[in-house]
Amino acid sequence: MLGIVEHFPELCVDALNLCKPFTFPKEVRISGERLIRYRTPRQVVVTGMGGSAIGGDILKDWLEDRIPIPIQVNREYHLPAYADPSSLVVAVSYSGNTEETLSAYLEAVERGCMTLSLSSGGLLEDFNRRLGLPHFKLPGGYPPRSAMPYLFLPLMVGLQKLWAIDSFESEVDEAIKVVKELREEIKRTTLSGTNPAKQLAVALKGSLPMVCGYGPFKAIALRIKTQFNENSKTPAKVESFSELNHNETAGWSGAKDITRLFSVILIRSEDEPPEIRARIELTRRLIFDEGAHKVLEIRTRGDGRLAKMLSAMYIGDSASVYLGILKGFDPTPIPVIEELKRQLEMRVNKTSELKKRIERLVST
Repeated sequence: MLGIVEHFPELCVDALNLCKPFTFPKEVRISGERLIRYRTPRQVVVTGMGGSAIGGDILKDWLEDRIPIPIQVNREYHLPAYADPSSLVVAVSYSGNTEETLSAYLEAVERGCMTLSLSSGGLLEDFNRRLGLPHFKLPGGYPPRSAMPYLFLPLMVGLQKLWAIDSFESEVDEAIKVVKELREEIKRTTLSGTNPAKQLAVALKGSLPMVCGYGPFKAIALRIKTQFNENSKTPAKVESFSELNHNETAGWSGAKDITRLFSVILIRSEDEPPEIRARIELTRRLIFDEGAHKVLEIRTRGDGRLAKMLSAMYIGDSASVYLGILKGFDPTPIPVIEELKRQLEMRVNKTSELKKRIERLVST
């Protein structure tokens, strides 16, 4: 797992190369009565689960104040009611067989929504190939959480080609440059004294992480939290400023025996808005320093927003792997999730229902 994490910059470059020849069709006829026309969307819905969905969250935080259309991330079996032919629905499932994602995506096709899908194979790829719908074929062989560049960068490209947003190439180039430089600091051969990811992992041992972001780092905080879940095999929390000042901080005032179990990780950036900087520093002094096991920070790198976001994520991802190793776990396998999926399929057999829906759509 650590080897894959260390190759993150190269995966970003490969993902961009994968996107270069992509184009949207003008229209796709699904049946005599159903025609999907591709044009500027009024909203974007990214539907996915787990490591396959996080790219949508990062896209939303990165672009939220740059484009005048909403980006929504859907983690349900069904689409929101507003998803219609004016919506771009992007289905992201690394395996191509995630039942929640397939179910919502089939609804998108049935409603005539514009669609785009990303997978390394599975039912999702087969369905789109048979109907002629646009699909990014991703390289296989990675745990979904390690394939994040393939699950994020095509979203950027797809949105840019369907919506006249400013070019992002220079910002992406800077982000890749920053994480390449950062890799030298966090790679396995760099000792803890100068390795911020190892330092974070060592400091966290014996406690539960609570990751706090703000603004463009809310999705990054969520990503890091889930990486601690899967790679470190540990419970974790995620919170965001300034929302946590209106609820979470009150809980800390009356539960010191519980809050001492948590080490708070603050994502910090040099360009924090003054009101957010004040909230972070006051909350740390008044609440976290007194109540937490430890208070730690991840400092972002680079100038552009994307570089800052991905550098914080890169440190957190790597720390989660190192923490898993410190605890004596192999970070890669997630057997309890696989067993849950197996037993769920035995009990509900949702895949059979989805296959029938696919055949009906293909044959009409």
